[in-house]
Amino acid sequence: QVQLVESGGGLVQAGGSLRLSCVASGRTFSDVATAWFRQPPGAEREFVAALSWDGVSTYYADSVKGRSVVSRDNAKSTVYLQMNNLKPEDTAVYYCAADLDGNSWYQGYPGVTYDYDVWGQGTQVTVSS
Repeated sequence: QVQLVESGGGLVQAGGSLRLSCVASGRTFSDVATAWFRQPPGAEREFVAALSWDGVSTYYADSVKGRSVVSRDNAKSTVYLQMNNLKPEDTAVYYCAADLDGNSWYQGYPGVTYDYDVWGQGTQVTVSS
């Protein structure tokens, strides 16, 4: 059974940076599409960034484009989300998700929550102004 565990969240001042990590257990990440989503307080879960199954293609939400980088270390079965120039509106619980069936990139937009089969428990990111 695949499990995902996020870490790296915390409290940071606006303009700061954080690197979130998502470690997979139960199978390798080397051929699995993954993504990061976030859920701000009182809001719906929203897409942040995605990495294709081969680790070649990336896709970012407009809200984080240019400030974030998603990457993967196959040897460590870990996916990362580097976030720079953080803003108060980035405050949210951040979730890592894995697409085991390979559906997420089929329509060209990998930001649909129901395309992802496994989710982590989330890590809180709070950005102070």
